[in-house]
Amino acid sequence: MINSGDVAFVIISSMLVFFMTPGLGLFYAGMVRRKNVINTLMSVVFCCGLATVMWFAFGYSLSFGEDVGGLGIIGNLSNAFFNGVSATDPGAYVTTIPGALFAIFQLMFCIITPAILVGSLSGRMKFSALFIFVAIWLLLVYYPLAHMVWGLGGFIAGLGAVDFAGGNVIHISSGISGLVACIILGSRKGFGIKDYHPHNIPMFFIGGAILWVGWFAFNGGSALGANGLAVQAVGNTMIASAAAMLSWMLIETVLYKKVTVMGAMTGAIIGLVAITPGSGYVPFGAALVIGALVSPICFFFITKVKQKFGYDDALDAFGCHGIGGIWGGIATGLFAQSSINPVAQWNGLFFGDTKLFVAQIMAVCISVIYSAVMTAIIMLVLKKVMTIRVSPEEESLGLDISEHSESAYPAFSGIDQ
Repeated sequence: MINSGDVAFVIISSMLVFFMTPGLGLFYAGMVRRKNVINTLMSVVFCCGLATVMWFAFGYSLSFGEDVGGLGIIGNLSNAFFNGVSATDPGAYVTTIPGALFAIFQLMFCIITPAILVGSLSGRMKFSALFIFVAIWLLLVYYPLAHMVWGLGGFIAGLGAVDFAGGNVIHISSGISGLVACIILGSRKGFGIKDYHPHNIPMFFIGGAILWVGWFAFNGGSALGANGLAVQAVGNTMIASAAAMLSWMLIETVLYKKVTVMGAMTGAIIGLVAITPGSGYVPFGAALVIGALVSPICFFFITKVKQKFGYDDALDAFGCHGIGGIWGGIATGLFAQSSINPVAQWNGLFFGDTKLFVAQIMAVCISVIYSAVMTAIIMLVLKKVMTIRVSPEEESLGLDISEHSESAYPAFSGIDQ
């Protein structure tokens, strides 16, 4: 039976999750150099258009349609162009909101996932190649993973693994894909030799603040109703992000004797990433632990592992979302309680059962391997058939001018950073 309170809650949640993508654009744009601001914004915002049209045409159906062949990997096209998706009646996945509202809410996740990924490729990829890459990536990576994790009869769901709001589907997929894609694309000119300074930290902060606010809808809205589970998810979201922020600030204090705005906001964001898969499954106390521990883990990958292996994950999509999502998936297997959400068939390892923990490890491994292999195939094929990278001269000029003929700061005439 349709519940008007649940409908209002999920509509508002959908709006806030959508707003996260422009927020992500500001977050990323603040971190890049002045000459690549427009390109960074464009690389994020075009996902709003492309992902929406693809989702309406066939993406939703492939993700949440009836399973093909009983394999649990992809849905059929029975719901293409929202065929059979009602704006007034519940669907197969919901009971108190219309099926179309569920589809719209899920669309917002589909939009932001490739927008996260593009952060790894900042500053050197041709926009036309990026557009084609994202379209193919949605088709071959996002839709199958969404079906495997959340679809009826999905393969990963069949293992007993759980993912409340997108640890596997969104964060691991975008982070791992970003890592593989940036390695194949190659590093920015001068990477490892000179420092890349953020050009506008207040812009980064504003974008981060929008993400933080939107994340309450990201996780809370995944309860698909205005209920106690949504409250649990929202509470966990705030606790984990706060703990991660303080944890990152402590690391900076110990190592550098000073704390930074970029560090504090980065800590908050990775805390949000880490709690996403377990936000509707773990008790409040666990959220504190999950958030406190994710900062040292991600800090190590961003500062040490990245330097050691020399990959140019430009805006740390892998270091923040990939690693944070992996930790969050594992932590869900440690701390989940079926009494909080019976979708979890078993309690976590710390509450006396091993089955969920094993299932979570398997789900994380499958998500990592699938995302990495498919992204490698897409990038290598694109590299063979088209020019995917701007020329050294265009990179030096900046992608704002070379790719879009626009400048974020037309009055500026100094030397760029």
